[in-house]
Amino acid sequence: MSERDKILRYYRASGDAELAAKLLDLAEIALKSRKYKVSEFLDPYGLSIAETIVAHYDRLTLETNGGYPGAERVKVAFVDTEFLEYADSFDFGLKVILLKWDSRYYRLSHRDVLGALMGIGIKREILGDIIVAGDQCYVLADATMAAYIVQNVTEVGQAVVSVSQVSLDDIPAKEEKIKEIRATVASMRVDAVAAAGFGTSRTRMAEDIVAAKLKINWQEAKSPSQVIKVGDIISMRGRGRVEVIEVPGQTKKGRYSVLLRRFM
Repeated sequence: MSERDKILRYYRASGDAELAAKLLDLAEIALKSRKYKVSEFLDPYGLSIAETIVAHYDRLTLETNGGYPGAERVKVAFVDTEFLEYADSFDFGLKVILLKWDSRYYRLSHRDVLGALMGIGIKREILGDIIVAGDQCYVLADATMAAYIVQNVTEVGQAVVSVSQVSLDDIPAKEEKIKEIRATVASMRVDAVAAAGFGTSRTRMAEDIVAAKLKINWQEAKSPSQVIKVGDIISMRGRGRVEVIEVPGQTKKGRYSVLLRRFM
């Protein structure tokens, strides 16, 4: 069985064979050309697939670029190791679009901006991080669609916005509030752990999971009963993410002590 078949077989079980096949195609093009090939934007789980692919090919290495330090969504370049010395000249095809609005009358969120972009036909893989900062928002986008976005986005929700291209250097430093949470939970089910991390009831959290609002390690949570372990990252639409740092043990009553880190 070829390395490609092994990788596809592995990801077919989790329903990610299509993305794995796309990334494998890029990797094989890079090897055949002895140069490099750049992907569309990937979330951290997609990045992990790319890393798995590179681990199976001796002549292949990986470079990443999300436009600024700490970017969550990145493009990856599969690079033939002999071409790696030219890494500084790689074109990842990144552009930054700045949206501005009148904050006296409107408060816009990440979800609002993403909705407006998808409303004009932009696919998620064309977009990198969306950074909302007060009365403006920086959107990382594929260079091929940047001009289209500037020309076609005039409103976000009910807010009129001005839209322009700016430099990567204009992106503000990433600010993220971090809160450590110590709690005890009845079990290591995702509904229990996530409820503690996001400060809501277990019943409400179970409803959010069924409504597909939660992801575990950037994959949609399968059910409220899915078991969580140390190192897992639970992300919730509009609420940030929670990382499971430590599970020291169980209390005398059989509950689990957990240390969580919430990123907001």
